Amino acid sequence: MLGEVLGQVVAESGGKELLRDVEALRRLVILARDEAGYERRAEKLVASWSLQRAESVARAFACYFHLANLAEEHHRARVLRERDQGPRPLPESLAATVAELTSRHGARRLRKVLSNFEVHPVFTAHPTEARRRAVVTAIRRVGEQLDRLDDRTRSEGERFEAKRRLVEEIDTLWRTGQLRQTQVQPLDEVRSVMAVFDETLFLVVPEIYRALDRALSPADSGRRPPLAPPFLRFGSWVGGDRDGNPSITAGVTAATMLIQSEHVLIALENATGRVGRALTADAATTPPSAALRRRLSALRQSEPTRFSELEKRSPSEQHRQFLIHVADRIRITRLGDAKQAYRSAAELLDDLRIAQLSLAAAGAERLAYGELQHVIWQAETFGFHLAELEVRQHSLVHLRALAEVRAGGRRSPETQEVLDTLGAIASVQARFGSDACRRYIVSFTRDVEDITAVYNLADHATGGVAPTLEVIPLFETVADLRRSAAVMEALIKLKPVRRRLAEGDRRMEVMLGYSDSTKEVGPLSATLALHDAQAELTAWAAKRGLSLTLFHGRGGALGRGGGPANRAVRAQAPGSVGGHFKVTEQGEVIFARYGNRAIARRHLEQVASAVLEASAPRGATRSKPPAERFRKLAGQVDVAARAAYQELVGADGFEEWFAKISPIEELSRMRIASRPARRGGGHSLDDLRAIPWVFAWSQMRLNLPGWYGLGSGLAAARLEDLQRAYASWPLFNVMLDNAEMSLAKTDRRIAIRYLNLGHDRALAGLLLHEYDLTKDRVLAVTGHKRLLQDRRVLSWAIELRNPYVDALSHLQLRALRALRAKGPGARERAVAERLFLLTVNGVAAGLQNTG
Repeated sequence: MLGEVLGQVVAESGGKELLRDVEALRRLVILARDEAGYERRAEKLVASWSLQRAESVARAFACYFHLANLAEEHHRARVLRERDQGPRPLPESLAATVAELTSRHGARRLRKVLSNFEVHPVFTAHPTEARRRAVVTAIRRVGEQLDRLDDRTRSEGERFEAKRRLVEEIDTLWRTGQLRQTQVQPLDEVRSVMAVFDETLFLVVPEIYRALDRALSPADSGRRPPLAPPFLRFGSWVGGDRDGNPSITAGVTAATMLIQSEHVLIALENATGRVGRALTADAATTPPSAALRRRLSALRQSEPTRFSELEKRSPSEQHRQFLIHVADRIRITRLGDAKQAYRSAAELLDDLRIAQLSLAAAGAERLAYGELQHVIWQAETFGFHLAELEVRQHSLVHLRALAEVRAGGRRSPETQEVLDTLGAIASVQARFGSDACRRYIVSFTRDVEDITAVYNLADHATGGVAPTLEVIPLFETVADLRRSAAVMEALIKLKPVRRRLAEGDRRMEVMLGYSDSTKEVGPLSATLALHDAQAELTAWAAKRGLSLTLFHGRGGALGRGGGPANRAVRAQAPGSVGGHFKVTEQGEVIFARYGNRAIARRHLEQVASAVLEASAPRGATRSKPPAERFRKLAGQVDVAARAAYQELVGADGFEEWFAKISPIEELSRMRIASRPARRGGGHSLDDLRAIPWVFAWSQMRLNLPGWYGLGSGLAAARLEDLQRAYASWPLFNVMLDNAEMSLAKTDRRIAIRYLNLGHDRALAGLLLHEYDLTKDRVLAVTGHKRLLQDRRVLSWAIELRNPYVDALSHLQLRALRALRAKGPGARERAVAERLFLLTVNGVAAGLQNTG
């Protein structure tokens, strides 16, 4: 239906000739899937158009994918609702997991696991969300009309009006500029992420807690104190991640926290006011407690006029008076009136609990533990800061800054910015509490001096009280991953860390980088290195009596550790989860997982369920863990896979060849993020960030970072051994399944068109040989006759999408040739660049997990 409406809009706006061209290309790329001759005809058709006509066709296909994604999202949400109406709970839901763990371990042991339970997504602004915010908003409005159309309770007139509005909104989407005219600024990224909190997460969080509470004791949930802990914590790097991004300054970080605080305070004010206005129980049926009466008496004395207004509006409804007053205080806190403002979220929670206990003491348990409990859960989860703002910087920046500070004299702007950032953290903590911004990530940590440098700089940063910091190492290269346990051993001997441990906080955090390790040695070797590091760190923490949180720096793409998050949890090293799971969420993944309430709730429940399962007590077993049983096999495939990967990326002329075959340089000029594509302004492969590296390969339809080297690795071992590992080792199983998905999204025919741009048969042949070998070996190990044989819905979705992505790939190649041709005029170059950027948007939307 959406496709038909888009066709109608295209014809009305661009004429029937434009629609005819779009349909001609669509038919040819579909036919080309079965016969190569049609592909040449598609190329000729695209070459026959002017750049302006190609741009209009690209816009049509890009809009189509936005609508196709919306249709799939809408269908997923509808299916989830329908499946949730059955007599049994959904698999991988909290209800199903609680029932399973209770039967296996008993309620007492499950409560013990829940007492140390935390799921901690951290949102980042990595540049893989290619859509403008205006486009995202337009798509959301189309979705609203789709919901109305799908509501069977609506009258025929209402459905007719919804269809009319649907066409209008798709017309708006078609006419909305798909491309950014200006460079994205950091605070633009902050505001984009705020939409996810405002429209989804703030509302979904209490629903998830209620689901857990109901699963723990279904008969009386909502009539007793909650059994579900507020286990979700949210973090953000948006506005705090300055590693290689000069646009993120101390001022930006401070402004980010103000924006976050404004959003959460508005949400808490609205939620508290809504519950308060509905709480019309009077004193005769629900007498207030002495504690609540004292709070109202204090209000009468301090603000007699205000109290008189409340009493006049709600006579004899003391609980209503009090909660409306609390909502007013939240508003005052947001506006900055220090006299009446809450000093912290803890003060607000104290007021909310006073009201709750008063209602419970009066016998109104349903009112105490129903909607009011939802507000309490929201305040516990989001505080006054919404998400903990984390700061990240490269280790070398700190070492240079510390050397300058110790040398005395004039400080460079870079050093001053480091000090200003630490000062901004102190200011944020003074206003919002230490939990608002205390984690400081040191990327490319090599040894303990990289951590010590940050603590030393903090002592120089402020004239007053230094910020409370938890400096967290980020190990990214394979060599650094191997040293990680030794670095952590040295870390716990540092004075500020010893002091924190002595105060009773026995939890340590360490971050593992998936992206750069994969870029360095390939997906198979990086996966094994990360698993070994997790196991070693877990053993180290157990030996030291520490609780360890492993922070997984995963991307959305399979080449950056992406894939289904719940399966990733189950593939972690045994004992490494320990009740806590922390992971980055970035780019287009944020909107894919959290843009729709039903899908966001399902995703978070699946991850939470997997964390509970991974953290539950394990029964005694005589058999060795899979990682030990298959250690020799892992070594075999690791050596061969790494050699194959290094043979390609280490070949003479590889960097120049990559620049020719890929759109990496053109992508680097896109205005899709505030952060540059390369670190430090360099031009080597080492300087290139992992994200544009993965993004470029996905645009070429090769997805190389998700599978390259795997075929050579598998070919180096006995098939029977590999099949046993696939059947009984979760890590190996997930790795091959993700590679299979990556291979399914690779298109050899289209990829050859990009490889031909490089005019190097040897490197192209090497790459294609590894693709053919990997596909053959993966199918042999999994026992499948075709890729994604056991995932029919995903396979079908990819097959349906692929021809339409082909159309955009042909258009992108046309744009690249025009951009790289000698002597194009400024006007022609501008059109070619718009065409290229439109195809990037469209391919990203078509493939979905691109970065």
